[in-house]
Amino acid sequence: MIKRFLAGRPHAVVGASADREKYGNLVLRCYQQNERPVFAVNPRGGSIEGERVYADLASIPGTVHGVSIITPPPATERVIEEAGALGIRHVWMQPGAESPRAIARCRELGIECIAGGPCILVVLGWSG
Repeated sequence: MIKRFLAGRPHAVVGASADREKYGNLVLRCYQQNERPVFAVNPRGGSIEGERVYADLASIPGTVHGVSIITPPPATERVIEEAGALGIRHVWMQPGAESPRAIARCRELGIECIAGGPCILVVLGWSG
C-alpha cells in the first residue's frame, strides 16, 4: 500500500501547520524536501512554507492522488468522508490521527488506508 500511495501525485497534507515543531508542518516539508507536489490543507487558510493553504480537499484545484492526515481522530473521520466523496483512493493516517471508525469507513468506501504503521517521515527519509 505504501508503494501505491507514493506512486501517484500530487498529495495533500490535511492538518498542515505553520508551527515548524508540529507534525503537520514536518510532513509538508518532507514532501517538499523530496520534490513531491503537495497541497496544504487547513481551514485557517493563508500560506505555509510557501504553499497556498486550502480550507478543505474540495477547494484544491484538480485531482489529488493521496492524502496524508495529521488531525485528531474525529476530524480524520470527516476527512475520510470528504476524500471518499471526491474519489480519492489513498490515505495515510499519520500516528495519532487514526480511529477505528475512520479505518472501517475507508474499507466501506474502497479507500486504501495506511494506519497503525510507520510515519511518512520515516518512509521518505526526513532530514530536517
